[in-house]
Amino acid sequence: MSEEILINVSPRETRVAIVENGVLQEILVERASRRGLVGNIYMGTVVRVLPGMQAAFVEMGLERAAFLHASDMLSVSDEYLQPTEIEESQISITDLLKDGQNIAVQVIKDPIGSKGARLTTRISLPSRYLVFMPGINHVGVSQRIEEEQERERLKKIVEEELPDEEGGYIIRTAAEGASASEIKANQVYLAKMWSAISQRMRNAKSGDIIHEDLPLFLRALRDYIAVQTERVRIDDQVGFNRSLTFIEDFVPTMTGKLELYSGERPLFDLYGIEDEIQRSLHRKVQLKSGGHLVFDQTEAMTTIDVNTGAFVGHRNLEETIFKTNLEAANTIARQLRVRNLGGIIIIDFIDMTNDEHKRQVIRALEKALARDHTKNSISEVSALGLVEMTRKRTRESLEHVLCETCSVCAGRGTIKTTETICNEIFREVVRAARAYETKSYLVLASQEVVDRMLDEESASVAQLEEQIGKSIKFQVESLYTQEQFDVVLM
Repeated sequence: MSEEILINVSPRETRVAIVENGVLQEILVERASRRGLVGNIYMGTVVRVLPGMQAAFVEMGLERAAFLHASDMLSVSDEYLQPTEIEESQISITDLLKDGQNIAVQVIKDPIGSKGARLTTRISLPSRYLVFMPGINHVGVSQRIEEEQERERLKKIVEEELPDEEGGYIIRTAAEGASASEIKANQVYLAKMWSAISQRMRNAKSGDIIHEDLPLFLRALRDYIAVQTERVRIDDQVGFNRSLTFIEDFVPTMTGKLELYSGERPLFDLYGIEDEIQRSLHRKVQLKSGGHLVFDQTEAMTTIDVNTGAFVGHRNLEETIFKTNLEAANTIARQLRVRNLGGIIIIDFIDMTNDEHKRQVIRALEKALARDHTKNSISEVSALGLVEMTRKRTRESLEHVLCETCSVCAGRGTIKTTETICNEIFREVVRAARAYETKSYLVLASQEVVDRMLDEESASVAQLEEQIGKSIKFQVESLYTQEQFDVVLM
């Protein structure tokens, strides 16, 4: 498998595309006006403790107060802000936090929709190969590093130079095969970073940013560049220079793979990324076989419906369904990454009667999601033929980043028909006739509604005029949407 990382940098927006075998697998977007907060460390103030929820709201200068749950907490010493492990079952949130208390917190989930950011006091500082965790005396290894000998080697390297202060490490998947000198260089880098952060914590006031994570294009190099990455192309000279310095410091073996793109054609156009982004905003996704998927994203969950569509197969119905579901499994895994869909996801595969086919579809989905950088969990096919899965949600989906709620339908995805609006107008006129004395009525509405009133509903209008004994006139308001209207007393 060949992999490329494409980075498009502009003053207002940075976009990173992960491309595998020429196909877009993931798109990350960060805007200057609304940078992601995950990884940032703030000094916040507790504004409300909720014992019944074992949680608290913390104010730190954002649009909405952030949420801190007891399970994401460590007890904190006011003098040194050095955390120690707590047992959630033994200590109440009221024993840990008080209203008005200042506390150092790190963002683990961006504000999404109407929900504020999710916080933790378990500070973690990532580098290329390691994640440093102050206050936790433990060295862990990523489960994706499966070879036991390699796990032991990496653990031994890290344990040789544990920091003097209490702290532990998680060895990341990217560390597999890395040399001892590279890993120790990461330890030195993280030790210096934590020393600077600790100093700023002692002097920070409520609302201060103690530590801000790297910009998107550098985070992408830190988190996504891997052995199979053939090249990284970036279309900005300043970004290229910063990326080159970063790679030379932390991933020197990858230095030759970084390229500055200066072609006349935009980088994302060259790879067809722009078209792919537009398609990922559509509800319907076509399958090569002729079937299709329908994605519906709500605040509670995302549902995915699989349909055979125009695919009729060649043998029998069961074989047609099986092939459609297999193709759908691979496409769904890719679409989840491209659209960055998270939380609860319900997949309605076409009903299969063969148990072996069900197992193969689930295995295909698991295999396709194995390359996903975001943690996910999949259940077996339920009695109703549904597959339930979760995908960790730390930032907003692509749709939420690029789009806003429709001002016409208010996010419903549908609008009332002209017939429905005409009936509402009739009722409003009757209501006004019973409440007020007037000579006539003027109805202001959209072109479509007025056209229907003067055509299909003309007999009904005449009947209503006779009923109330008043004339009704109509006027088109070009700025009105189909659902908007006003009844004016004349």
